[in-house]
Amino acid sequence: MDSTLDDIGKLILRLALGVMMLLHGIDKILGGVGGIESMVVDAGMPAIVAWGVYIGEVLAPVMVILGLYARIGALLIAINMVFAIALAHADELTDLTAHGGWALELQGMFLFAAVALALTGAGRYALNRG
Repeated sequence: MDSTLDDIGKLILRLALGVMMLLHGIDKILGGVGGIESMVVDAGMPAIVAWGVYIGEVLAPVMVILGLYARIGALLIAINMVFAIALAHADELTDLTAHGGWALELQGMFLFAAVALALTGAGRYALNRG
C-alpha cells in the first residue's frame, strides 16, 4: 500500500510540475524568446542560449508528464529554473511579498519540485522509470 501511495504521489508531482511548466513553454512557442535573448546577451552569453528555454519548458515537461526519462526531464527543468532565477529574478531573491511570502515562490516551487523529482524518479505510473 505504501508503495502504491508513493507512486501516486510521484505521478501527481510529475503532472503538476510538467503541466504548469509546459504552459510557460507554450507561451514561449507562441510569443518567441526575444525577451530572453536580450537577458542572455546582457549577461554576456550568446543569444543562442535563450533557445534552451524550449528544452527546459517544452521538451523536459513532456518527458516529466509521460514519465519518459523523468529524472533527466526534471533535471533539465531545474537547470532552466536556475537560469530563469539568475537572469530574470536575481534582484528578488531576498524579497518578500506584502503578505510575507517569498517573492519567488513560484520559481522556487518549480525548482525544488524538479529537484525532488530528479532525486525520487518517476514512480510506477510512467512510460519508464528513468
